[in-house]
Amino acid sequence: MISKYGSKKVEVDGIVFDSKAEANYYKQLKWLQEHKQILFFRMQPRYLLQEAFKKNGKNFRKIEYVADFEIHHNDGSIEVIDVKGIETEAFKIKRKLFEKKFPHKLSLVTYSKKWGGWIELDKLKKLRKETKKKRERDKCKTS
Repeated sequence: MISKYGSKKVEVDGIVFDSKAEANYYKQLKWLQEHKQILFFRMQPRYLLQEAFKKNGKNFRKIEYVADFEIHHNDGSIEVIDVKGIETEAFKIKRKLFEKKFPHKLSLVTYSKKWGGWIELDKLKKLRKETKKKRERDKCKTS
């Protein structure tokens, strides 16, 4: 089955992942845990961003953020990971709510062969922008 973003569901260790990238990140985390580079990780952790409430007789459901992974590092810090190729509008809103409420680092990661493997999406966007500017400058110099 293909999602609206073109990713296919993939099964690894009896677990169905939403994308090949997410499954590969899971394998990476397993390797890091086996080699004691992280303490452990959890999959699909849930974070309550806003409680359910009632207003003017209408019920409003709670807002939850379900991340792909939660990594517990050897230094005791916790990092929340979402594996994505793009930053959706819904994620942008949930990220703001998460950042306000939780102390953990929230990272949006993707895989880029060109840039050496797993990379934070914000960093990748910055590198792509810099590369594009450099190409445009070089193009102007040769014209």
